[in-house]
Amino acid sequence: MPHEYLQKLFGLDDQVAVVIGGTGVLGGTLCEGLALAGASVVVAGRDVERGEQKVQFVRDLGSQSVFLPVDSTSRGSVQALLEAVLAEFGQVDMLINAAGVNSAEPYFEITDEAFDLVLATNLKSTHLGCQIFGRHMAVQPEGGSILNLGSVSAHVPLSRVFAYSASKAAVVNLSQNIARELATSGVRVNVLCPGFFPAEQNRKVLTPQRIESIMKRTPMGRFGEPEELIGAALLLLSRKAGTFITGSVVYVDGGFTAASI
Repeated sequence: MPHEYLQKLFGLDDQVAVVIGGTGVLGGTLCEGLALAGASVVVAGRDVERGEQKVQFVRDLGSQSVFLPVDSTSRGSVQALLEAVLAEFGQVDMLINAAGVNSAEPYFEITDEAFDLVLATNLKSTHLGCQIFGRHMAVQPEGGSILNLGSVSAHVPLSRVFAYSASKAAVVNLSQNIARELATSGVRVNVLCPGFFPAEQNRKVLTPQRIESIMKRTPMGRFGEPEELIGAALLLLSRKAGTFITGSVVYVDGGFTAASI
C-alpha cells in the first residue's frame, strides 16, 4: 500500500516530458529521474552524439525516449521541437528548461558577445520554452507543468559570473510572472535552483580558492550530486504531489542560501 500511494503521488506513467538541455549534466540526470518515474522522455539539445547516448541510457531504464535537436534561443526551432514532440507522442505534459551557459570574465572584460550569449541561452530560451509549450499546455484538458532551472546566484549574486547571475535572477522573476499568468489554465510553473553542482558551465571558475570559499559558505560542506535534484524536480512536476505548487522557487543547495556569518 505505501508503494502504491507513493506511485500515485509521484508516478509519471503515460506522461511525456521534454527536457531542453537534456544533453547537459544536470538536464541529463533529470531525464533519468523522469524515466525512472515512468515518463516518456524527449532529450532535446544541440549535441546529437550526447543526446543519442542519453536516449539509449533512458531506454535501458525501461522508458520510451527520443532525441530531438533544438536551438533553444530560436523561436522557430523551439516551435519545431513542440511539433515534433506532438508528432512522436501526441501529447506533452512536462517541460524542463535546463539549457545554460556561463561566462567567467572579470566585469570590465565582459564582451557584448559573451553577455548576449549568456542571456540568450539562460533567459531567452526559458521564455521561448514557456511561451511556446505553455500556450499548447494551456488548452490541454490536463494542463501541464513547467520547471525552469535557476541558480543560487538568483538569490545571492556571485562574483565573476555577472551575466550568469543576472540571467538567473531574471529567470526566477519571469517564471513567477508566468506562473501567475497561467495559473487558471492548469499550467504550473516553478523554479529549481541548484547550489554548486560541478558541470561544464562552472568548472572554469572552480579554482581551489573559489572552492574553499564555497565550502565555507555551504553548511553541508560539499558539492551537490546531480541525482540530488531529482526528488525536488519530481515534487514540482507531479500532477498529484505538486498540484497546488506554482510560482515556487526551491533551492537545493546544501544550505548555501541559508548561511550567514
